[in-house]
Amino acid sequence: MSTASGPGSVPVGPARRLTVLSGPSGVGKSTIVREIRAHHPEVWLSVSATTRAPRPGETDGVEYHFTDDAGFDRMIADGELLEWAEFAGNRYGTPRRPVEDRLRAGRPVLLEIDLQGARQVRATMPGALHVFLAPPSWEELVRRLTGRGTEPPEVVRRRLEAARVELAAEAEFDTTLVNTSVEDVRDELLALMLAPKS
Repeated sequence: MSTASGPGSVPVGPARRLTVLSGPSGVGKSTIVREIRAHHPEVWLSVSATTRAPRPGETDGVEYHFTDDAGFDRMIADGELLEWAEFAGNRYGTPRRPVEDRLRAGRPVLLEIDLQGARQVRATMPGALHVFLAPPSWEELVRRLTGRGTEPPEVVRRRLEAARVELAAEAEFDTTLVNTSVEDVRDELLALMLAPKS
């Protein structure tokens, strides 16, 4: 039986399930993940592989496992990815073995992935809980994406087009959290991860 290791901690045990967090680019998924990493290290956060170049301040193995196209091709061919997708000209994927190992050990696992990846995980791991992170409004999402200043206008345009498609898929998810407050979303997400499997 699972037991908590302290106030506010997340129990580790066989009752834990895989939780998938998805939503449009710019909605704040990475910020939520950073909050959970900082305050709840007992939650294992899957680190995706990507062909995208590191942004300033990113570290290989922390935000992503950075690789080239040849390395990513090898991971696909060897069946090493639980899911993968192409987005804005780069590929992203979830290494399979670390996720399966933590789940077998009873550790709560959180995946932060895009819509394509979430659909693949729903097919391969039907017991996962799928959580959609939504912006307070479309205007706020546009402001966040255009205010980053890290990408050229064409990439921002493609991200906005993709965001419209992703927002339309909200009904595919088990539940939606609206990102009006990072702390509130963090706490709500942890509560969902703690809820007994139905």
